Amino acid sequence: MGEARVRPLHRIVHEPIDPQDLEQIVRTGDGGVVTFLGVVRGDADDGRAVSALWYEAHEVMALEEFAAIAREARERFGDVQVAIVHRVGEVGVGEIAVAVLAAAAHRAEAFDASEYAIDELKRRAPIWKKERYADGGDAWRETIAF
Repeated sequence: MGEARVRPLHRIVHEPIDPQDLEQIVRTGDGGVVTFLGVVRGDADDGRAVSALWYEAHEVMALEEFAAIAREARERFGDVQVAIVHRVGEVGVGEIAVAVLAAAAHRAEAFDASEYAIDELKRRAPIWKKERYADGGDAWRETIAF
């Protein structure tokens, strides 16, 4: 019998995300580990200067979606471990808002699982963000319909 696989990690956090900590959880001797980090940009799509983003989530539903997305990734891409962590509250420019890590025996499956997970997370997870602008204004963006 082979070594037991580490259970994937899915969390909503209020503190900074440490991708190296997450990497240790998904790495179990796999050949490829892909890390996607969503980092807050200093500009909005309309060109306004952003000072921070404010994220809110329906935590129970979001965690259920994270787990479902990880299961689907395994069904689609084989023996892949996926960790999904999203930060809530205020996230400053240059800070990590979301991390998706995928580990698999081969890089192709790890890349595919990572891309699938972040795309589905953005499409399905009940997480909302408000852009806070340097001029003092703010606006909600990317609401999810569920």
